[in-house]
Formats: sequence, structure tokens, C-alpha cells
Amino acid sequence: MKILSIESSCDETSVAIVEGRNVLSNIISTQIAEHKIYGGVVPEIASRRHTEAISAVCDEAVKEAGITYGDVDAVAVTFAPGLIGALLVGVNFAKGLALSLGVPLIPVHHLRSHIAANYIAHPDLKPPFLCLLVSGGNTVIAEVTDYTKFKILGSTRDDAAGECFDKTARCMGLEYPGGVTLDKIATKSDFNKYPLPVPRVEGEYDFSFSGLKTAVINTVHNAAQKGNEIDIPVLSATVRERVCDMLIDKTLKAAENLGYKKIAVAGGVSANSELRERLSLECEKRGYSLYYPPLKYCGDNAAMVGAQAIFEFEDGNIADSSLNATATLPIDYR
Repeated sequence: MKILSIESSCDETSVAIVEGRNVLSNIISTQIAEHKIYGGVVPEIASRRHTEAISAVCDEAVKEAGITYGDVDAVAVTFAPGLIGALLVGVNFAKGLALSLGVPLIPVHHLRSHIAANYIAHPDLKPPFLCLLVSGGNTVIAEVTDYTKFKILGSTRDDAAGECFDKTARCMGLEYPGGVTLDKIATKSDFNKYPLPVPRVEGEYDFSFSGLKTAVINTVHNAAQKGNEIDIPVLSATVRERVCDMLIDKTLKAAENLGYKKIAVAGGVSANSELRERLSLECEKRGYSLYYPPLKYCGDNAAMVGAQAIFEFEDGNIADSSLNATATLPIDYR
């Protein structure tokens, strides 16, 4: 079954052709250069650029896959969560395309897609397993009990981990996308030099990153007021270590308490070098199997949408022309 999948939840316009776990094409039009001017994604600009790019990106994906539109068996699209204007571009394009081709329309949740990026890279990965979903907008620990069934164990009470990285990086004057730049320049942490707090919340598997973000911002501003220089590589490393401490500790605690020996990491922050290295070592010590996507599938892309879409289709998750975009929606929606 050849699925044409569309992703437009933030600032990447992407269309892919996926057959099972095989990616025939995966075209991405990025807006990073334009949003870099503003130090972050401007929703209105993102929506306009999706509108301008999506038709050409779709044609290119079909061409690269070596097929015609007549070979497409279904159209899948990210409908939630994300920037509402950006989502609407993809959803409306997908509805029109599915109608014109006379094929099923498959709505796909963005976080489920990020998990499915692991299915592309790891054919042996099957539920049940534990997953740490960590990105600019979401930080969740979930049980993946089946391909379309999830149970949220914990989530952030405020900022997401990726948002913490991005906003602290911006405060330090690092280039957008901040989290990626912070990871690249980070050297060695020093908590004596920068005594960052460890935010705590009541939920056993819940997170909080807003206090950490505020502490970094205050550190930078206080130094500027006193005319002191900040050691940006060291502060970046210190922030990174603190965030990874929280992500790794709670993920491993959930795995131990619930008896999971398979752990997956998904979302844009799954590309973070320290998170990958440290979690790999900890899982190896415990005899756990760890899965994470190749770097090219960590960020937003349509291939992961198509990889999840086949399971949604088999579960009867088909939409009609009334499908609408939704800015917020938990992964375990039914």
C-alpha cells in the first residue's frame, strides 16, 4: 500500500511516499533560514510558506518515488498537535488531494509519527515498549501498548525540554535553531560555576523545565548587568546535562517500575548527542534494548507520518471531508 503523507505542523513542509516501513521518497522544504532572522518560528510566516511550497513539494515526492498520483492508495496527514495555521495548510491540501484521487484520508497524530520514525529504522521494533517523546513542544513518557494504543505515564507541567534548550540558547545569543546549536558548542559542564536548579514536581514521571529556563536567563542577565562574561560553551553543557539528567532518570525509573526492557526515544530532541550517549550507556548496563531514529528522521518529516499511517488505517482510523486541524491533542486520544 503506497501512502502519500504530508507534514506541516511547524516550519517544515514535507511530503513522502511510504510503502509499509519502506520510504520511497521524503522531501522536506525547510524555513529555518527565514525564521532565523527572528530567533524562532513566526506562526504567520510559517503558514504562508507552507501554502507556497506544498504543491511543488508534493509533486517532487511523487516524482522521486518513481510513481504517478494514480499509484497512490491513500493520503495521510498530520492533523494535531502543532501550529494551527500550519496544520490547516496540510490538512486542507490532503483533503482535496484524497478527494480528487478517490482514496482514503488518514489523520495522523504528530507524536505518534515521531514514534513511528523508529519503525523505519528498526524493523524489529514492535510494541509493547516504553517511549520518551521529547521535542520543542512536548515532553512525554508513554507506554506504547500497540501501534495505535498509548498510555501517558508522565509529561511536562510547563515548558518542554526542547523549548528549554531553544529559549536558553536564544538568551545566550546562539543561532536558531537554538537547541541544535547549543548541543554543538557545549563543552564540559560546571555546576560549581553555574549552579542550576533541579526542578521537581509531584508526579513520579512528570517534568518541569520552566524553573531551569528562568535560572539560565537570570544567570545571563545578571552577568550582563555586572559586565561579566558568560562562558557560553560551559553554560550550554551545564544546561544540557541538567535536562538530560531529568529525562534519563525518569525514563529509567519508569522502565524499572513497569518492567520494560525495550525503550525508544522520539522527537526532535532525540538527536541530542548527550541524551543518546548517556541513555545508551545506562540501557546497556541494565540489559535494556534502546531504539532511536537516524538523525534525518528526528526532526519533522513526512516519512514518519506515512510509517504511522498504515497502522492507523488498519485500525480503521479514516477521516472524511470534515477533518479539522487541532492545535493540542494528547497522544492517547480515541
